[in-house]
Formats: sequence, C-alpha cells, structure tokens
Amino acid sequence: MKSFSAIISGALLAGSVLVTGAAQAQEKEITKITIASEGAYRPYNFTRPDGSLDGFEIDLAKYLCDHMKVECEIVAQPFDSMIPALNAGKFDAIMAGLTATPKREEVMDFSVSYSLTPQTLATLKGSPYENLPHTGETLYLATDPEAAQKAIADVKEAIDGRLVGVQTASLGLSLLNEYYKDGIDIREYKTTEQHDLDLQSGRVELIAASLAYLNDLSQKPGFEDIVMTGPFYKGGILGRGVGVGLRKNEPELKAKFDAAIEAAKADGTIKTLSEKWFGFDVTP
Repeated sequence: MKSFSAIISGALLAGSVLVTGAAQAQEKEITKITIASEGAYRPYNFTRPDGSLDGFEIDLAKYLCDHMKVECEIVAQPFDSMIPALNAGKFDAIMAGLTATPKREEVMDFSVSYSLTPQTLATLKGSPYENLPHTGETLYLATDPEAAQKAIADVKEAIDGRLVGVQTASLGLSLLNEYYKDGIDIREYKTTEQHDLDLQSGRVELIAASLAYLNDLSQKPGFEDIVMTGPFYKGGILGRGVGVGLRKNEPELKAKFDAAIEAAKADGTIKTLSEKWFGFDVTP
C-alpha cells in the first residue's frame, strides 16, 4: 500500500503536469490563418483578370492580419460550399460578405460585425417594377415588425407572379424565402454575376441582393440601367451585419479577430475602406 505522503506527492506531480500542459496550450500562438473569400461579390470581394483577389474584404483582411501579427493566406472558395468547408477544416475563417444570422450561428461562430448594409431588390430602368411600394424606406424586421409586415404585404402584391433571381445560400434568398416565396418564382444562381446578366437580358424581372453590391453594380459599364426598388430590409432573419465566419469553440481566434476589427473601427480604417469601395460608410 502506498503511504499517504507518496499519494500526496503523486497528486502534486500530476497536478504540476496538468498545469504545465494547460499553460503550454494557452501559450500556443496562432501564427498562420487561412481565410476563404468568394472572389465574385464586388465590392466586398472579386477576382481581377490576373487571378488575384481584391475588394473591401481583401483590404480589410490584410489590415486585420497585420494587427493580429499573423501570416495570412486568402483563398477563393465557392459561396454555397463555404460553411461546410470551414467546418471540415479546409480553412480557418471566412470573409465573403457573410452576415451573422440566427440560422448560421447555429452551426458556426462570427466575429463582431465589420459591415452592415440592408438587402433590397433591383430591376431595370423603365420596368413596371422600377418604383415598388415603399421604395427607399428602411424596414426594421425585428424592431418594428408591424410596419415591416404591412410594407412587405404591399410589395408582395406588386410583384405577385414575377420571376426573381438571387444567389444560392445568400441573405437575399433568406429574405425571399421568408416573406415572398408563395407569391413569386425564385430562380437561384451560383454567383451574383449570373443573375445580373439574366436581369439585363430579361430572363428575370428582379434580383435580390445587398444594397452595397447593387449600388456598385449600377456603376459598372453596361449595368447603368439597373436601379434599386422597394424597401431596404434590415435586422431580424437578416442578422446583425457581416462578420468573420469561424468554427465553433475557437475562442482564441475569435478574440483575435474581434480585437482587430474593433481597432479597425476605432482608427477609421473601416470607414476609409468603406468610402473607397462602396462610396458610403458601412461601419456597423
């Protein structure tokens, strides 16, 4: 039988090993992060002719990585498979115009938000849907649900039976599915560029996307006839804004991104990049 002192000594040794192991785990530094972006959602992110990625989030990612003092690799990934690929460990984070919604937060974590823009509809100049009810009004889906539901009913009546294009797995699709799917035909696209071209050619009558994206699109050569129509939708199922998408239970990485984003807000970096890429401030 072991003596009492031997048992105590063993316990102390085991405790020492546990404490040392915990300390080593805490001291383990994050030195490299792989960030996925779509490369097809201008001005948030897009691919240049030479294959390089550019845009608001690419510039912001470089700032965040410098602030976190880590090496970063930014890779292109199809939007509709991003979240499963993140959770499968193919990369560490997502910066792809990805809004933190209640549904997404069931399967992943998000940093604090770095951009907040509403969702809206767009059509072509001269279209019967150019001036939908409540055009230019902001609807707060969570904080003023009564007013929002009334406005949605007005829009729903005006677009009844229409063909509306939207990107698969996007916030625009969530909006259409929640409020309009029983009155319209929804056509899903792998990329926003595809539904832009179909709107331009008349294969769909409206598209749904973020105001920031549509504002940028309307300034591109060949797309000057695209106009926003209907209300600006915010909050509720549309979430709290765009953030860095992360796997659950990685608090150290989340803390690093949170601190870097707050620094980018405080020193005006997000405002400066907003004005460069969007023409208005998207700081949450």
